[in-house]
Parts: sequence; C-alpha cells; structure tokens
Amino acid sequence: MKNNQRNNRTYRIVLMGIFTAIIILQNFVPFLGYIPVGPLSLTVIHITVIITAIVLGPVDGAIIGGIWGMTTFIRAFTFPSSPIAPIVFTNPLISIVPRILIGLFAGYAYRLLRRIKRFDLAAMSLSAILGSLTNTVLVLGLIYLFYRVPYANYYQMDVSKLLPALLFIVCTNGLAEAFAAAVISPLVAKPLLRIRGRKNGG
Repeated sequence: MKNNQRNNRTYRIVLMGIFTAIIILQNFVPFLGYIPVGPLSLTVIHITVIITAIVLGPVDGAIIGGIWGMTTFIRAFTFPSSPIAPIVFTNPLISIVPRILIGLFAGYAYRLLRRIKRFDLAAMSLSAILGSLTNTVLVLGLIYLFYRVPYANYYQMDVSKLLPALLFIVCTNGLAEAFAAAVISPLVAKPLLRIRGRKNGG
C-alpha cells in the first residue's frame, strides 16, 4: 500500500511538472497553443488542462488551468498577445477563473460519466467537450458582460451586433475546439491512465 501511494505521488508530481511546462510553452509558442485553420484560430491549450483533469483529477486540472490563467493574466501586463489583451485579460475573472473551471468541470464530469457508463473513451470525450465549452462560453460571456464596448470598438463593430458575433464565434471556433478536445484528450489520457494503473499494481 505504501509503495502504491509513493508511486502515485511520484507519478502525479512528474505529470504536474510536465503539464506545467507544456502550458507555459503553449502560451508563448503560437503553433503549440493556437493553430490557425483557414479563417479560424483554434485554441488547444485547454486540452492540456482537460487531460490533466481526466488523468489526475479535477483539483489538479484546476491547478493547471490556474497556471494557464495566471500566465495569461501576467502576460496581459507584460507581453500582451494582442492589443485587446491588456483590456480584457487584466481582469482575473476572465483570464483565470474560466481556466480553473475547465479543470473542475472536466474532471468531475469524467468521474460521474465513468460511473454511469463504463465506456471510458466516451466519458473522456464528453468531459473534454464540457471542459472546452466551459472555457469558450465563460470567456466570451464575461467579455460581453464587462467589456462589450471596448471589445466592439477594437473590432470596429456596432455594439448591438456584438452578441450575435460572439455567438458566431461559439458556433465556429468553440465547436471546433470542443471537437479537437473530444478527439485528442482520450488519445493522450487513456495511455497515461494505463501507465498509472500499472504503477499502482493494476
């Protein structure tokens, strides 16, 4: 029992270090964190948070999500990714809270779905979709709530047309990112869970 606990703790520490390094790299290397696909720019950083939540649990997923959020928050002051970032992402409710909730929602969803349906890959995919949409809906929703005027002005858009534009982003970028998370997350999480099981004598 003690050996299993020690192995589990070591495995968790190693994975948390790896996931933290990946999150930081994804924030500063565009093609690792954001992939241009035609007119869309797909965010894939959230997939790292979702994989953490599935493999290590919702709390660790929330921690990695918080690291992503803190990196986004600090970068908005020091090295903004866009001219709108210092306006929007200097608010921790937008830059940090949704990222933390990705890990919590995806992690708890996976635990629940795994109990209801033993089809593990489906549980991972559905949890990944929920985590991805959590990020998209909360970030865009909070931008609309707090910064709709400067956000619309930045894109030279009538404020009255901002809500339909944000809903369009949810239906394009948001769904594409959710689909990517649903496909990639199980492919990475499943082998990591299998390795963890072997280390615990499973």
